[in-house]
Amino acid sequence: MALTRSGTPPPDVTYDVTVIGAGVVGSAVARELARHPGLRIALVEASNDVGEGTSKANTAILHTGFDAVPGSLESRLVREGQRLLSAYATESGIPVEPVGALLVAWDADQLAELSGLLAKAERNGYDAARIIGPAEVRAREPHLGPGALGALDVPGESIICPWSTTLAYATQAVRAGADLLLNCRVHGVDPAGDTHLLTTSRGTLRTRHLVNAAGLHADTVDRLLGHDDFTVTPRRGQLLVFDKFARDLVRHILLPVPTALGKGVLVAPTVYGNVLLGPTAEELDDKAATGSTADGIAALREKGLRILPELLDEEVTAVYAGLRAATEHDDYRISAHKEQRYVTVGGIRSTGLTASLAIAAHVTELLAATGLDLATARDLPPVRMPNLGEAFPRPYLRADLIAADPAYGDVVCHCERVTRGEIRDALRATVPPGSLDGLRRRTRAGSGRCQGFYCGAEVRELYERGAELDTG
Repeated sequence: MALTRSGTPPPDVTYDVTVIGAGVVGSAVARELARHPGLRIALVEASNDVGEGTSKANTAILHTGFDAVPGSLESRLVREGQRLLSAYATESGIPVEPVGALLVAWDADQLAELSGLLAKAERNGYDAARIIGPAEVRAREPHLGPGALGALDVPGESIICPWSTTLAYATQAVRAGADLLLNCRVHGVDPAGDTHLLTTSRGTLRTRHLVNAAGLHADTVDRLLGHDDFTVTPRRGQLLVFDKFARDLVRHILLPVPTALGKGVLVAPTVYGNVLLGPTAEELDDKAATGSTADGIAALREKGLRILPELLDEEVTAVYAGLRAATEHDDYRISAHKEQRYVTVGGIRSTGLTASLAIAAHVTELLAATGLDLATARDLPPVRMPNLGEAFPRPYLRADLIAADPAYGDVVCHCERVTRGEIRDALRATVPPGSLDGLRRRTRAGSGRCQGFYCGAEVRELYERGAELDTG
């Protein structure tokens, strides 16, 4: 097992493959490459943790791909990825709930669009969708606002934990021998014979093959290699997270009829027991603009009032914003440059979580075409992620765990019922958190309605003690 927490590339090492970006896609690529024995792999991340970019702030939906552009690479990889990730989640203990989705029409124009969306779903190989009338919509979602004229029923859509997914991929990659280089930003790439020399914030890194999975910065990295195939325009999505008391108001993912800017504002349950409202879709120039705005929140509340009026009476426990890596193209920008031994993975938008394992397999095939010598793939030892989902037994409920280790009965965060044992396990994990925010994503500590007001000091103390132990 290899893990370079400082992010400093080891001296005198030439990697076979370096993956830039440890989001859900980059981590999946590193995991897939680690299945091939004999490869020396680096997973390079500018931030202090995996999944720190788009991967940590999304709507956490496991898509069917029913509304992708038929015949596109995205359509194929989402279909394959949905099947692969569903099986992987079951094996790894990542919570998934198949709640289904209703794409609701609120006026005559939207109602007319449903038949075209149904036809698109069928062209994408998804034949389980059907159009339902207003009476069935109301029966299925009794708290829905008035005026719904019908809906497209998509029973295969699910909700998932995106944080555990990225962490599971990175954990398997590291356990299989990949080096995870955190706080390691790539500033330059210089081809030198049969290797690339990467200038990073932590020194020089040598690699024979290179994968660009840099998300919002994929176009910047692409230009370092001399390419100008796409431009990433960050698309901000602001979201509201409602308290668990709102969970009984919604049974499905409630989708709007999509527009050119995306899928629009939805209402969805989460595996953590909350309800999401969002996202907005704001085209920006700033790739670091993850702040929320009063106008964005007001727009979401206006939309939510029509979709699920009673939701607005519930407490908001969190507000967050994520940036999607939108480009001027309708499809993923995944391409191989054989002469450079380089693969670009750009334009991966909201479906990237679903498609991640399929993207990883596709990228590995492209790397082989650039000359990477791949041994026969092996099955990696499975990982078992800590359960963060409310539909499955949490540690504080498990008498067997508490009997074996009382730390699982010692609740630290009472809003989310996170125990001292879970926090300890996260701090001792193969890929430990690089910050308190990373610890929150691994355990949910501080994510509840008091937002850490009660448990914050104790969680911080545990984190700092854990960090001291880990580095000492």
